[in-house]
Amino acid sequence: MPKKKKVLFWIPYPPGEAPSQRFRFEQYFLALDQHHIDYKLAPFLDDHTWRILYHPGKVVAKAWGILKGFLKRLWQVLAVVPQYDFVFVHREAAPLGPPVFEWMAAKIWRKKLIYDFDDAIWLANTSEQNKIAAGLKWHQKVGSICQWAWKVSCGNRYLCQYAAQFNKQVVHNPTTIDTVHLHNPYLYPQQQKQKIVIGWTGTHSTMPYLLPLVPVLQRLEEQFDFEFCVISNQNPELPLKSFSFRKWSKETEIADLRYFDIGVMPLTDDKWAKGKCGFKALQYMSLEVPTLVSPVGVNTEIIEHGVNGYICSSQEEWETYLRQLLEGSTNSKTLGMVARETVEARYSVNSNTRTFLSLFD
Repeated sequence: MPKKKKVLFWIPYPPGEAPSQRFRFEQYFLALDQHHIDYKLAPFLDDHTWRILYHPGKVVAKAWGILKGFLKRLWQVLAVVPQYDFVFVHREAAPLGPPVFEWMAAKIWRKKLIYDFDDAIWLANTSEQNKIAAGLKWHQKVGSICQWAWKVSCGNRYLCQYAAQFNKQVVHNPTTIDTVHLHNPYLYPQQQKQKIVIGWTGTHSTMPYLLPLVPVLQRLEEQFDFEFCVISNQNPELPLKSFSFRKWSKETEIADLRYFDIGVMPLTDDKWAKGKCGFKALQYMSLEVPTLVSPVGVNTEIIEHGVNGYICSSQEEWETYLRQLLEGSTNSKTLGMVARETVEARYSVNSNTRTFLSLFD
């Protein structure tokens, strides 16, 4: 009987918490089990540090949590890494400083490094919450880790093009949806409501993309009685009479998304946005929600305009296609059904399992 492959996952956050981890590799653990691949998860942050990290204050507790993460990584690279065949690094082994741990795993222990990322993380993306740490992020390490990796796993073709400068073994491994057990509209009946609901979901860091849509919604409010619902970890308190807010929760995530009749994913056309993997759109589409997106990055690959959604290049187009859906002049049910078929065929766990497992071939 062949020897079992053993994979150590170096991940930033506790399991089951961060969307990038949940939808890039955690939902493939059953497939790893079925293919007799052993694995161990090694998060940098513990549960307590993760829960306080993006809240104000508690500086000492945060610093101690990050220091503990570095100490754990040091112990792992000395005592744990030698026991494994592969080291799967999602985004980075440590959030600050140069890629010392990745270098040791690849160059000293000669382990097969699989480097996975789903954002343009070689670019500085500074926000008010991370501006102090931004100078210590060492963004230039991304190219070095790509160069040392056995394979590089990227969420879209734009990211693949970057990685290919440093490594010939680049795998286009899209962020995917579990259309059977999770994002399944037949498991979550749509909620009864009086108005059509236009919805957006995302974290506080992506809220700036939403702001250019506000004037469009204000104009539509003058003619239509609808609700604009935001699901997030923070309330943006938008100046809209139609505005409502739902606090994001993993337990209610899919049921809350089922509340939407229309899903929107506006983006600005910049280098960081081009690295996005279209996850919001895929979530809406998998639940048969008619979806409107900006023509940025992978969105133009996911959406076929007028067939499984709408691509909106200007405020005028956003207003036009939202108006059509609010008026009912577009067959939103057909649009949603074709959207789900797109996800099932190209962006689902079932359709992508073979690609994910190929990382360990």
